[in-house]
Amino acid sequence: MADLVAFVMLLAVAAYACAGGTDYGAGFWDLTAGGAERGKRPRWLIDHAMAPVWEVNNVWLIFVLILMWTGFPVMFETVFTAMWLPLALAALGMVLRGAGFALRKPSRRLARRRLYGAVFAIASLLTPFFLGAAVGGVASGRVAPGTEASADAWANPTSLLFGLLTVAATALLGAVFLAADAARFDAPDLVGYFRLRALGSLAVVALLAVGVLLVTHGDAPYVWHGLTHGAGLALVIVAAVFFAATGLLVLRGQTHWARFSAVGIVAAAVFAWGLAQRPYLIPTSLTVADAAGDSQTLVWLSVVSLVAVLLVAPAVFFLYWMDTHGELEPLAESDLRRAGPTRGDVVDGD
Repeated sequence: MADLVAFVMLLAVAAYACAGGTDYGAGFWDLTAGGAERGKRPRWLIDHAMAPVWEVNNVWLIFVLILMWTGFPVMFETVFTAMWLPLALAALGMVLRGAGFALRKPSRRLARRRLYGAVFAIASLLTPFFLGAAVGGVASGRVAPGTEASADAWANPTSLLFGLLTVAATALLGAVFLAADAARFDAPDLVGYFRLRALGSLAVVALLAVGVLLVTHGDAPYVWHGLTHGAGLALVIVAAVFFAATGLLVLRGQTHWARFSAVGIVAAAVFAWGLAQRPYLIPTSLTVADAAGDSQTLVWLSVVSLVAVLLVAPAVFFLYWMDTHGELEPLAESDLRRAGPTRGDVVDGD
């Protein structure tokens, strides 16, 4: 039962990496769009693309935390004790990011829009970095039950490269999805703009992925062995295939299909990391069995996970479908004026 709950937790991590990562990537491109005039068009697209569904992505993160807290309390205590600082900074970034995004659009003064936009964009860069650094600390085995908080737990070569790779992966997802959204919003200039950035992100992701493999060879040998053998190696190959497919699709302008292959890169990479650590949750000090909580708790977590799969997941995917098909676009004032009052409406003077 513990292995099943651990697998579900890995599924939730992959879902958050793909869905939340896309929004973090949009924030990255908001940060690099340039000044108010130069970045006006890209930021317009980012606002329109993110607005309908950006908050729902945190559902997956909450699900991960619940599974870890209740299903694997020893792991939860170990990770959050040893790496409270990067995780606290990541959480602060999530709050500031949401506040900045929500407050920027209704602000009328340019200075306030710039301030809120900067908060949103910078937090979109720092949050995935610190989350990735925490994952790198786990993968390198620098935390163990009883480990006290220290900078070495997350400020080490593996953590830094994991953090940078996470940022690059979110930038890739954001650029690919924004290129597809630009085509959907009939903005051909932005299609080319984000296609170019998607190709650049692919190159950076490739370089950082090679760097991660090289660093883990000496700094995280257990994970490196898992990534180069068995199921971990198979998933690395799957990620490489999706990587090549994404590059080809972006080059050919088929950004709609490139979204699926880009998600495949990130999902395969997350699963490769998770399976490379088997049977450990924290190599090489805490196995899945040792970290598991009460057996009854695990049974109920399995039931809750099944309910989530049957109810929550289809609803979320339907929401994404409506968004990508333009069903969630808000009505503008011009739309309301064009529609006019319908028969049976009460108007002034009646």
